[in-house]
Amino acid sequence: MMTALTVTAMATANPLGYGLSSTWDALRKDRHGLRPNDFEDAAIKTWIGRVEGLEAEPITGALADFDCRNNRLALVGLRQDGFEQAVALARGKYGPDRIGVLIGTTTSGILETELAYRRRTPSGELLPLTVRYRQTQNLFSVSEVVRRHLGLQGPVASISTACSSSAKVFASASRWMAVGLCDAVVVGGVDSLCFMTLYGFASLGLLSESPCRPCDRDRNGLSIGEAAGFMLLERRDDREGDLHLLGYGESSDAHHMSTPHPEGMGAALAMERALDRAEMKPIDIDYVNLHGTGTPANDLAEDHAIWKTFGGRTPCSSTKGRTGHTLGAAGITEAILAGLCLRHGFIPGTLHTTRLDPQLQSRVTLASEYRPLRSVMSNSFGFGGNNCSLILGKRT
Repeated sequence: MMTALTVTAMATANPLGYGLSSTWDALRKDRHGLRPNDFEDAAIKTWIGRVEGLEAEPITGALADFDCRNNRLALVGLRQDGFEQAVALARGKYGPDRIGVLIGTTTSGILETELAYRRRTPSGELLPLTVRYRQTQNLFSVSEVVRRHLGLQGPVASISTACSSSAKVFASASRWMAVGLCDAVVVGGVDSLCFMTLYGFASLGLLSESPCRPCDRDRNGLSIGEAAGFMLLERRDDREGDLHLLGYGESSDAHHMSTPHPEGMGAALAMERALDRAEMKPIDIDYVNLHGTGTPANDLAEDHAIWKTFGGRTPCSSTKGRTGHTLGAAGITEAILAGLCLRHGFIPGTLHTTRLDPQLQSRVTLASEYRPLRSVMSNSFGFGGNNCSLILGKRT
């Protein structure tokens, strides 16, 4: 059994809006943040989840060299919901060297390098001198920005395991705190729109030309999104009803580079390990936030795993029809959505889905509903079989 960790602060910037209030308002009103693709000049017919205003948020001052879309998104997210102030209080309590930083990302600032290739010398041999790989494209860049912006000096790392990246940060944070490396950890995820993901998923035939329809009979692909999200985890148990990380489960089935195991073996193992670590049974979970991308293979494989673990009792839904698939930021974004569902006693419906796939056996909810929740599971499954399930809940 792991020691439950308390979530003492959350912050987000995602296609539903800036901050928890805007995100919750969109969630409860069944409003989505998807739009026809208008990113740069990417000539792909699809829908995307785009965060407004990043073009007008340049990074200046001491962190100016880190300016790129991904790091702009990170700083916009950090400024929401009093998160900086909460970290400052923790810094005063524990000391800056006792607070760690773990950020999940897959794209980092690769967009800067993509744009730089368009500005090569006439011979096509040299990139512009303005390219700053270490401060932008490097996967560690965003974690360094977060650490420096928050004035922290504890252990810091980036995790890049495809779409489970910012779920796995919770697992690493728990281990860091268990072995005494730190007393609190800022966990998060940041992924931003870029050409690599749009054209990459298009080349795999995985993008939908309409808003994604997870679990729908006629689902035909996903919608790419971008987001930043953060939580502050502390080892505290002194406030009744607080949001806690109760358990996590990881697996790596390595079935295929981009296709999940058809029976969802790795996904089921991650969920079972999360339940074991939390010393909970399937009946203790009130709602499951599905990975639910909207691709035929992924949704069917996850359904097999859900049925194996929970049967048809536990309500579940996908929120990717609201935000798009935010890739390396999906784990933290959906953990935050799960946290809001816990706080407000709310199960979000699966937007854009009208006719459930008759092959699916799990209890997928289409319409949103209010009901008391004590614990929820959030799934994040990535390429290469990198799977992670989180259990968030209230403790009295």
